[in-house]
Amino acid sequence: MYLKEGRSLLLKVQKPSIPFILNTNPLLKPHKESQTEPNQTQLEESQVLSRLKQEPNMSLALNYFKSIANSNSFKHTPETYQCMIQKLALESEIDGIQYLLHQMKLERISCSEDLFVIVIDSYHRKGLGEQALKMFYRIKEFGCEPTVKIYNYVLDALLSENRFSMIYPIYNNIKRDGLEPNLPTYNILLKALCKNNKIDVACKLLNEMASVGYAPDAVSYTTIISSMCKLGKVEEARELAMRYRSHVSVYNALISGFCGEYKLKEAFGLLDEMLVEGLDPDVRTYSMIISCLSSAGNVELSLAVLAKMFVSGCSPNIYTFSSLIKGYFVAGRVHEAFDFWNRMIREGLEANVVVYNTVIHGLCLNGKVSEAVSVSCQMEENGCTPNVTSYSSLINGFAKSSDLVGASETWNKMITNGCHPNVVAYTSMVDVLCRHCMFDQAHSLIEKMVLENCPPNTVTFNTFIKGLCSSGRVEWAVKVLDQMGRYGCAPNIITYNELLDGLVKVNRLEQAFGIVREIDEKGIEWNLASYNTILSGFCHAGMLEEALQLIGNMLLRGTKPDAITYNIIIFTYCKRGKVKIAVQLFDRISAGGDWHPDIISYTSLLWGLCNWIGLEEGISLLNKMINEGICPNVATWNVLVQCLFNSLGHLGPIHILDDILGNG
Repeated sequence: MYLKEGRSLLLKVQKPSIPFILNTNPLLKPHKESQTEPNQTQLEESQVLSRLKQEPNMSLALNYFKSIANSNSFKHTPETYQCMIQKLALESEIDGIQYLLHQMKLERISCSEDLFVIVIDSYHRKGLGEQALKMFYRIKEFGCEPTVKIYNYVLDALLSENRFSMIYPIYNNIKRDGLEPNLPTYNILLKALCKNNKIDVACKLLNEMASVGYAPDAVSYTTIISSMCKLGKVEEARELAMRYRSHVSVYNALISGFCGEYKLKEAFGLLDEMLVEGLDPDVRTYSMIISCLSSAGNVELSLAVLAKMFVSGCSPNIYTFSSLIKGYFVAGRVHEAFDFWNRMIREGLEANVVVYNTVIHGLCLNGKVSEAVSVSCQMEENGCTPNVTSYSSLINGFAKSSDLVGASETWNKMITNGCHPNVVAYTSMVDVLCRHCMFDQAHSLIEKMVLENCPPNTVTFNTFIKGLCSSGRVEWAVKVLDQMGRYGCAPNIITYNELLDGLVKVNRLEQAFGIVREIDEKGIEWNLASYNTILSGFCHAGMLEEALQLIGNMLLRGTKPDAITYNIIIFTYCKRGKVKIAVQLFDRISAGGDWHPDIISYTSLLWGLCNWIGLEEGISLLNKMINEGICPNVATWNVLVQCLFNSLGHLGPIHILDDILGNG
């Protein structure tokens, strides 16, 4: 299967420079089309400003600006220059702005503070923070003195591009110029500190602000609380929020933190606090809680919050509906997800790329990849261009269904449309290639990720290792583990679990124990899958004492067993001949309600009873299993038939078969 390389061709598209010349030399004769008649009336500034403001077409506005400049009917003023520069700024025409500034300089027309703010902001919106700084250093050339307001725009431009090293020298220059920082200045510094994860320094600055006469406002607290929550310091953020609870944005930042940790009780408590404080939760407040509930698959409670939202007079937005649609997909309720999709359309909300991606991902999550492809086609027909998330979801969907052709075609379409693959798309392609045992191609794709400035992550390597182990290529998988560090990736417990599973399946227990030692040496916490994998290995190798010791360690460390664990324990006791202990454990745990025995549990216990106690006890358990509504499978019958042949010398075969078949 041919895959187009994931290179992103970045074409630098430049708008053509604005072709106009302003004649500032009275000795030069203006262009013929711009000549004014001898009796042409002089224009008033108000007329020129009105014409420029009302003209929606940039080219026509420029032609008008040029024609009157090259005539004797009007001499441009600071106000008309500012009006024209503002229009150019809205179109991000940086070359035109620079030219007009140069003309103002030639005509010795000073720039006002507001005009220079427009210029700096235009650089900011264009993502040219460093150029904005260079222009700021030339401010006095244009007859304008630096002010705190202009400084703040420069700082904000640098902040938006994460140029932290430039921010503090500029801040120091404010005082050098005899200016005093104001509240917006401090808020920009707080954002810079928080973006750098320097929360402690930000908190100190928060305390210092009051000492210089600036009480922190909602922006200040929201900035720090949001950053604290992103770093997992939600409880500390809550304590800080107690100082300033009278603003919706502060509550929203805190609710976002609790929702991020799925602490819904606390999130609902904050919602109630807002109402007590007399604050009206906004659409973001409700939508965050709905999104959290939906991600957890609790659609019914999401709908209850939606109803509360309507009662409070707050209308849902596209994000609210997207969250609910996601919730239905997570719960596997595809038809209801589409019902909400249709309701959203009826409400007059136009689907955007986020909603389309939610639907595409949800369909792929539920194995409906062909329907997801149809939605992506509908998306394009409606003028909404699929992005890398759209393609990644489709490729992942094809990978999960082992459809190499579908995944490859989607990959090629993504590249053809100029969309550079992300780590999810690469990892999904690695997955589908491994499912088809194309390990060399999968490995080449991982190496190519580095060249394409999209380095593989731990999930990528886990996917590759899982594919290798599933095919018995354990030695290769171990080598991949050793190579992960070269790519800046650290193995996690999932990485080790995949390797343990692979090693145990091929009875390479010595290597598996080496992996166990490495997990402990690195201080990585075992999870349930780790214990179950090693338990299975011990059991199949006949190392029953070690298996029982590991179960004890597992319980001591507070890891709660699941159905797989209990089945392994029961089988271990049965294999060791301690069937009565297995029966006691079986009865005690199932009676407690923590675990409901399944076909594997019954079959394991049946094997133990038939081999160590007797066939009659086995048949009694079989009847109990059937009464519990659990149907025997092939393995169950194989156990009984084997025991039957072993017992032929002791009991009559006809009577036993009658008992087994229930025909007595």
